[in-house]
Amino acid sequence: MASLRPSSVKLSPFSAITNSFTGFHRNWLSLRAEKLGRVDNAWLRLSPSLKEKSVLRLDAWIISAGHAQELKSFKIQNMSISDGRVDFYDKMKQRFLSFKKHKYMGEVEHFKTLAEVQSPKFMVIACVDSRVCPSNILGFQPGEAFMVRNVANLVPPLENGPTETNAAVEFAVKTLQVQNIFVIGHSCCAGIQMLMTMQDDENPSLIEKWVGNAKVAKLRTKEDANHLSFDQQCKHCEKESINCSLLNLLTYPWIEERVRKGTLSLLGGYYDFLSCTFEIWTLDFKESNDVSHGSKLSVKDRVFWC
Repeated sequence: MASLRPSSVKLSPFSAITNSFTGFHRNWLSLRAEKLGRVDNAWLRLSPSLKEKSVLRLDAWIISAGHAQELKSFKIQNMSISDGRVDFYDKMKQRFLSFKKHKYMGEVEHFKTLAEVQSPKFMVIACVDSRVCPSNILGFQPGEAFMVRNVANLVPPLENGPTETNAAVEFAVKTLQVQNIFVIGHSCCAGIQMLMTMQDDENPSLIEKWVGNAKVAKLRTKEDANHLSFDQQCKHCEKESINCSLLNLLTYPWIEERVRKGTLSLLGGYYDFLSCTFEIWTLDFKESNDVSHGSKLSVKDRVFWC
């Protein structure tokens, strides 16, 4: 077979099969070299350690034009991914440094106090949706709100057993002694959309099991809003699920006791990011002390911000 090497260039017996990029599977080199008929006996006689070293050498200039283009394309793609990642981290870095300069350094004493103890007035239960961060929407500052976020901002009843949500609520109420528990829902909630469309399944997914905690809200929505479009039904259920979570909070004796005494308030909130409006209401305990499944919630002090 005719040699593929340029006649004017002298190469070492190892150069023809070295790689210009770490990240290619090493078998790729041998397979490619065999295909070209360029495996030297000297390479075959090399010890494994020397083969390992020679694989890492940068000799892209001896690869044929087609293979060079292949590697160039691979390099460009990876540089693009890398550049995007670096750009993202750089943005986070700049945001952090801005926070440190303008917020932290401007309130050093406050942050030193927070380092010793936290005394938030609010416990916030919100959705994990990336579009509805309560700190951005309502301006909660460090130390003001103890927060837990889950799919569809749900609170399961006590009988359903331990979850990270009721564990956080217990810590907030018993240890931090918050004065308000604020359940915040939002428009276009994918968790509620799944709840409204899912069927009974013998093998439900993790998400289906979780949103099943709001099944009562779905049943009530079907009763009260069955004549509406699917999108309108979902919006109805998004608000109804908040009320169900407020009622579920009353299944915890240490919450019910504090609400009865007036030392703890339960609030619902709904953020519509399509119109950028916010609705807030407070549970009326005197009218809502029946926490059995299917019971209706009475609210007071309903306010609409637009």
